[in-house]
Amino acid sequence: MLELKYVDKRYPASPSKLYVNELAIPAGEIVGILGENGSGKTTLLKTIMGLGEIQGGEVRIDGRPVTEQFDRIAFITEEGSFLPNLNPVQYGRWLGEFFPRFDPAYYAELLYDYELPVSRKMRTFSKGQKLQLEICAGLAKRADYLILDEPFVGKDIFIRQESIKRLISSLNGGETVLLSTHLIDEIENVIDRAVILDKGLVGADVYMDEIRERGRSLAELMAEVRHSRPKIRMSWPT
Repeated sequence: MLELKYVDKRYPASPSKLYVNELAIPAGEIVGILGENGSGKTTLLKTIMGLGEIQGGEVRIDGRPVTEQFDRIAFITEEGSFLPNLNPVQYGRWLGEFFPRFDPAYYAELLYDYELPVSRKMRTFSKGQKLQLEICAGLAKRADYLILDEPFVGKDIFIRQESIKRLISSLNGGETVLLSTHLIDEIENVIDRAVILDKGLVGADVYMDEIRERGRSLAELMAEVRHSRPKIRMSWPT
């Protein structure tokens, strides 16, 4: 269980902020972290990762501070975290030194499945190949929590669809996935739950089954959050 309580994150000399009163995400859920540019998506994911100080509150996994459990989390971003002058095989050896759960055999299997050129330096990879390599590394860390921050930005539709498909098919069912993206149409049938941020606040937190039962779409809910004041947790009457 991932839990955030009274989390307050602010930046000096900047209007950007994040405040989460309470957010609990059980193990095994695939959660879309959604919202417009500047809504706080990246700030939320980095806060969950324990990157940077917060002014108040706490982030815990199974009751323990997240900063004590980095081996249980994999962070996959658009920019990538790979070392550009290494090839994927060398990168795998490096990962094995820093991540106790890293599974080299699974990593090699994923590289083969993605048909990545294992002898080429990673700086020569296309954007699509770099994304695929990041997914391979993230999954091979055997992390309980996969945090993906806009991993599909700038990729063509075929790469996005293939990467999403492969990512989901590679899960064993026990991982918790948090995925921030603007591509709501492409992930609407993948996620279990949507957390929609608006100006640093949680404007909606709802399961996709509930949205479908009400005959609504994720885009409609996002538009409703954007135009509603004050920002509150969205729910429909039973």
